[in-house]
Amino acid sequence: MVRLDRIPQSDMGGLYSIRKGAVVLSKPNVLLISTDHWPAGLFGTAGHPVIHTPTLDTLAQSGVRFPRAYSECPVCIPARRTLMTGLSPRGHGDRVFKVDEPMPQVPTVAQTFRNAGYQAYAVGKLHVYPQRDRIGFDDVVLLEEGRPHLGAIDDYELFLADNGYAGEAFAHGMSNNEYAQRPWHLPEAMHPTNWTTQQMARTIKRRDPTKPGFWYLSYCHPHPPLAPLQCYLDLYRDEDPGVPYVGDWAADVTELPYALRTVQGKFATMNDSQIAWAIRAFYALCTHIDHQLRIVIGTLREEGILDNTIILFTADHGDMLGTHGLWAKRLFYEQSANVPMILLGAAGDDRVGHHRIDDRLVGWQDIMPTLLDLAGIDIPESVEGVSMVAGEGRSYLYGETGEDGQASRMMHDGRYKLIYYPVGNRVHLFDLVDDPAERYDLSGSREHNEIRGRLSRKLMDQLYGGDEAWIKDGMLAGLPDQDYLPTPNRGLSGQRGTHNPMPASGSDVSYVP
Repeated sequence: MVRLDRIPQSDMGGLYSIRKGAVVLSKPNVLLISTDHWPAGLFGTAGHPVIHTPTLDTLAQSGVRFPRAYSECPVCIPARRTLMTGLSPRGHGDRVFKVDEPMPQVPTVAQTFRNAGYQAYAVGKLHVYPQRDRIGFDDVVLLEEGRPHLGAIDDYELFLADNGYAGEAFAHGMSNNEYAQRPWHLPEAMHPTNWTTQQMARTIKRRDPTKPGFWYLSYCHPHPPLAPLQCYLDLYRDEDPGVPYVGDWAADVTELPYALRTVQGKFATMNDSQIAWAIRAFYALCTHIDHQLRIVIGTLREEGILDNTIILFTADHGDMLGTHGLWAKRLFYEQSANVPMILLGAAGDDRVGHHRIDDRLVGWQDIMPTLLDLAGIDIPESVEGVSMVAGEGRSYLYGETGEDGQASRMMHDGRYKLIYYPVGNRVHLFDLVDDPAERYDLSGSREHNEIRGRLSRKLMDQLYGGDEAWIKDGMLAGLPDQDYLPTPNRGLSGQRGTHNPMPASGSDVSYVP
């Protein structure tokens, strides 16, 4: 039998030592937490008057919050490719939503940590193709939100079957991309948020104590379906979520850019009661995650590794939640593109500190280099992002989504944000210091002509892949406008059915993110 305390430090790869019979790691653990559809302003600490987020409020005070954090492409798959590679949408090749596009052949954040001697595990939503591609992780405990037709049965569906609820994940009847709501239909322990939490806690407990850990905890909510636990829905039953505000530029829906008309038209039939209950259910899903995070933090604490763990909480994008008459994502307004970014360093790491707010402009491409920098690991040359704890940050951030009539582009300088719609050649300009709610479009203001021109030129410098055709004589000219015509929604925005038996793999099923 070999006693660890008699093994020379050089034989341990420099990753740990033995002190008084205990394993002491030389590098910090890293816990990366992602949610889906969580706007940056949905925290008590951000000043929200209704939402209950006691856990995240405390974590924000224990580290640094970046209120100017953005998703470069605010839709699930492209955003997650950015998170895992440190690349912009242009760099990783998806600004649309390529369901069956493999990851680019560059080092992922998981593989980079593993190359440095880390163990790397993911739990929850990964959203890659093939679905069981581990993209550099040692293993992935998968929750795919009901997409078996792409070729994989996820671990959450197997868990339900093992507990006597085979195929019932979506028996509540709520759509993954709409805002009807009802309480969760199965026992609390069967809820995907509870399952994801328990799987991560178990993964941490089963770690190799001689290696630092990189853990990716990926919740699928508050992304619809809106089926929260009854207890969390009750928490907001008597709360007034308020009426979503509408900016002056959005008051007349007939004057909206074509891309916005298609979004507004899809949800135009929701009445005030439906809107209020949709928002309550959404908040309930957020608070459920907030409370479940306490179990993960508690596991780190009881395992004696909390102080040596870097924690970052974020979301792939937000949700408009009725603001300006709009819902969901794929938009560059604050509710959709501005995402949470809460960072805690290992205890005593002054590069992060605590009780701090950092107003620098940051993006999802910056998460990978930030975590590697804090862990003392070399950042791969392929990475485009920059560490949020080193240097002065960036002066501009470019965003892009879509390549058809829904296309939009963003240029942001930290205060002013320009949003461009090529169809109809429409521009919106906002001053986020004086008008953080984006109520007033300044694109027609003479006083802001210089700012509009400067941001437009910066945006034109970034165009590629056919977007260059939007430029004429050095100016944005865009494409001809289109008339908005409602389209049928026979599939109820990607409605899932019974999954017992599972739908046939490879079946011709349209999928809405």
